[in-house]
Amino acid sequence: MDKATQQSTRHILLIEPADFFGNPETMETNVYQAHEEQDHATIQEKALAEFRKFRDMLTENGVHTTVLHGEKNRPDQIFPNWLSTHQSNGQQAQGMILYPMYNQSRRDERSPDMIEVLSKTYPIMHDFRDWENEGKIIESTGSMVMDHVNRKVYAGLSKRTTKEAVEKWCDIMGYEPIVFETESHLQGMPIYHTDLVIYIGTELAVVASEVIKEEYRDKVVASLAENREVLHLTREQQESFCGNSLEVLGEGNQRMLVMSSTAFKALSDEQKTVMKKHFVKLLHSPLPTIEMYGGGSARCLMAELF
Repeated sequence: MDKATQQSTRHILLIEPADFFGNPETMETNVYQAHEEQDHATIQEKALAEFRKFRDMLTENGVHTTVLHGEKNRPDQIFPNWLSTHQSNGQQAQGMILYPMYNQSRRDERSPDMIEVLSKTYPIMHDFRDWENEGKIIESTGSMVMDHVNRKVYAGLSKRTTKEAVEKWCDIMGYEPIVFETESHLQGMPIYHTDLVIYIGTELAVVASEVIKEEYRDKVVASLAENREVLHLTREQQESFCGNSLEVLGEGNQRMLVMSSTAFKALSDEQKTVMKKHFVKLLHSPLPTIEMYGGGSARCLMAELF
């Protein structure tokens, strides 16, 4: 596979939580977060155990992981939505992009120490943090599901993903923007991140088409179907984090699909059969505390290092 056009990677960045709890600041836009029913210490203990089991699952299957350690009072730092890394190609060198975040608490996650460590391998190619001053928000691979091979970006609009930011990013990076609107189970509320709705593998694209507003649905599905088999999720499966999955390369550079156990259990046998045509393994690990209080799942935990 040509490195310049590969869709997935064998190297994943994880951030171990130092202080995980339900972030009240992000609940305005994240309809999947629950208000806390346990004390912070208990939630942190459970989340840390889930994180470490998830990390071990990846490494046991041959996925390379780089683990950075989070900081106190950064409840969502476990979700590395403030950066992305990109492969070298004929037009640009390998590097890292830094992103404008919607909430102040999430802006604070962009640790100078973490940026310094990562920039030794991934020099900063673009720093878009100042877009926050213009109201342009785009939270990395949470906001944008990237088809690297065909240079497309799929983006569901929300307060955390603005049309102007997506289009500007695509213009700079040479991707085609496919922008659409979604509707969550709370009527009128968009789904806060696109990576809860769509994921794109080398051969298979999976989409919760029911949550995409009807006027955009056919265009999104048709675009995905141009280059891949398309598998559809129901609204209920999307709410069980089935869309929050990621193709990774594991042992022998074989393609594997990573998800939470919540997501795995919500899939039908027929859907699993389709997936197994495209992936050597379907990897899953329990993330109930992280899903309940963070409102994110397996894909949200992983930043790809190309």
